[in-house]
Amino acid sequence: MKIAVVTGGAGFIGSHMVDLLLAEGWRVHVIDNLCGGRLQNLDHHRSDPNLAVEVRDIRAVAQDDPLFKDARYVFHFAGIGDVVPSIERPVDYLSTNVMGTVSVLEAARRAGVGKFVYAASSSCYGLAEVPTREDAPIRPEYPYALSKNMGEQAALHWGRVYKLPVVSIRIFNAYGIRSRTSGAYGAVFGVFLAQKLAGKPFTIVGDGTQTRDFLYVTDVARAFYLAAQSRHVDEIYNLGAGDPQPVNRIVELLGGGETAGLPKRPGEPDCTWADIAKIKKELGWEPLVSLEEGVGALLKNIDYWRQAPVWDEQSIAEATKQWFKYLQ
Repeated sequence: MKIAVVTGGAGFIGSHMVDLLLAEGWRVHVIDNLCGGRLQNLDHHRSDPNLAVEVRDIRAVAQDDPLFKDARYVFHFAGIGDVVPSIERPVDYLSTNVMGTVSVLEAARRAGVGKFVYAASSSCYGLAEVPTREDAPIRPEYPYALSKNMGEQAALHWGRVYKLPVVSIRIFNAYGIRSRTSGAYGAVFGVFLAQKLAGKPFTIVGDGTQTRDFLYVTDVARAFYLAAQSRHVDEIYNLGAGDPQPVNRIVELLGGGETAGLPKRPGEPDCTWADIAKIKKELGWEPLVSLEEGVGALLKNIDYWRQAPVWDEQSIAEATKQWFKYLQ
């Protein structure tokens, strides 16, 4: 039986990776501490004998961890993903996103894994020129970005020194069903969907003309699978739709409504835009899900966000207070 390990497999992108692997006939071993993920995300596979789930922290992964035995691929999505709280909790982020990654790398190396695919973040580029290529300068603006880039450097180091076959994929603005509903103020879609359910104004940073390179989550999972199957190693790929869209467009697709303005946050770009020429050429990957189709899928599954926190101007100002203090 082909075996793949998915860290963070009960989370947003990780659970879609599990879907794809099971559909392709793999046995899937999931590690997730459920801080951001939910077992509910895997409920539709509950009776599948090819899925094994262990609830534990990646920092507790042992060098000879049995979950990695005979694994061909490791897809590493686990980590702390909420951006804003990283200003207040830098030690937690570095501990989990760097040393947790090192623990997983070492288990993969000792198990003789055939490919390690690391989920990196486009936040490593900071305020970058667009469209952004893989060789753009690395300028992390906040601890989350730093921790994800340091995790990437660790993965590439294990590739160079220990010959572990590694690929790193820098994800731009992934969205889709099962995105996080944690208590932290976070990604635009989760915030907007909870506000829509509650009949509250959409909170828009600045004038809403800032653009983001939104990519639907199933397209993300497919890119990771192609990277694992490819002959390419020690490579970095940008992953986005290559078609940035304004935040105001998201409001329109969600049905429109009242909005409330928020001050623009320092350290955040006006535009994120992945140059995806490399991943298209080398992996044969193309984005398949349009923004309209993706938002439609979210609206069909909007009840998922019914228990998510509903943010307003005051609560967001409190949540981002330290952000403005340190990055202004």
